[in-house]
Amino acid sequence: MKTYNYDGAIVSALEEDIQNGDITTSAILINQRKAFAEFLVKECGIIAGVKVCERVFLLKNSELEFESIIEDGTQVKEGKIIATVKGDASSILQAERTALNFLQRMSGIATITNKFVKKIKHTKAKILDTRKTVPGLRHFDKLAVKLGGGENHRFGLYDMFLIKDNHIEVAGSITEAIEQCRDYQNRNKTNYKIEVEVKNLNEIEEALKCNVEIIMLDNFSTGMMKEAVKLVNGRCLTEASGGITLENVAEVAETGVDFVSTGAITHSVKGLDISLMIRHKIND
Repeated sequence: MKTYNYDGAIVSALEEDIQNGDITTSAILINQRKAFAEFLVKECGIIAGVKVCERVFLLKNSELEFESIIEDGTQVKEGKIIATVKGDASSILQAERTALNFLQRMSGIATITNKFVKKIKHTKAKILDTRKTVPGLRHFDKLAVKLGGGENHRFGLYDMFLIKDNHIEVAGSITEAIEQCRDYQNRNKTNYKIEVEVKNLNEIEEALKCNVEIIMLDNFSTGMMKEAVKLVNGRCLTEASGGITLENVAEVAETGVDFVSTGAITHSVKGLDISLMIRHKIND
């Protein structure tokens, strides 16, 4: 997979907010001034996005001085200062919201991911994310999941076969869908993993005969999930998906599945409460 250009997305975000100028800052700061600001965390959580935050400021003005006090992936308490920035006050004010938008969202994702991870730490299962991310922010969202202790599923439609119910409906059967994926592999000389979504034990047996790498147990009850894991018996990996919450994730993981995937850690996450506070003006 190609290296993702985080800078391109950050520049786009800055342009979206600033466009042809910050009229409030331009009106108030007629003369150039320098300032010192701190990032203050207002609730407990996992910090993610400090490095992204730094890039926001440096791409706005390379002469700004950014200092990370807390590393990405660190658990922090309310009232902690996690980073500082100093230099041109106008640049700080113009980059403030974009930096906070990345930092708050990523920290929120890392925090909720970590809660899921802790719920199942007594099992072998790993928490997986999904493609239910904000368009244009997927790499940031998935980076935050990793910083929270979770694992990334596929990044997009291009890096893994995932045969879902609609694919099966179009193909005619699980077997036919898998065979067509294998034909694609042979034609294009690729070696992508094949995962297939199933709805019952009969479909599991069909998928096992086709030697897939991963079977997704879609909206199975925990009782049925235990039967499924027993039926698979280690012949491939298993992933539980559908309706996963903090309240039921432990019970799901205890069935013996290898992975538990949930869109909740990215699609409706609450950003961590973080503020940028200008503490004082710096006299030249």
